Amino acid sequence: MVVIRLFCNQGMSTSLLVSKMREEAEKAALKVDIMAYPVNEVEENLKGVDCALLGPQVGYLKGKVSKICQERGVPLDVIPMMDYGMCNGKNVLEFARRLAGK
Repeated sequence: MVVIRLFCNQGMSTSLLVSKMREEAEKAALKVDIMAYPVNEVEENLKGVDCALLGPQVGYLKGKVSKICQERGVPLDVIPMMDYGMCNGKNVLEFARRLAGK
């Protein structure tokens, strides 16, 4: 099971991307737990997480959020703008799996 958390402004703009990622995981028979939350809820949503992804619109917060993630041993990166904009669930899922080392 790969546990992935996406963080954006309100936690809603990534909901379609989360759905696309889940669809791709199902096609590949991968067990995943993928959820989206507002970026201001990072601290309370990192327990048991394999990797955290920031939406490009909040990528400017990477420095601040990475400190929180590092304290909890959770790798963090910003979702590539093109994949986010195109809602490319397959690419973002692979990006997350590489980041998580799975």
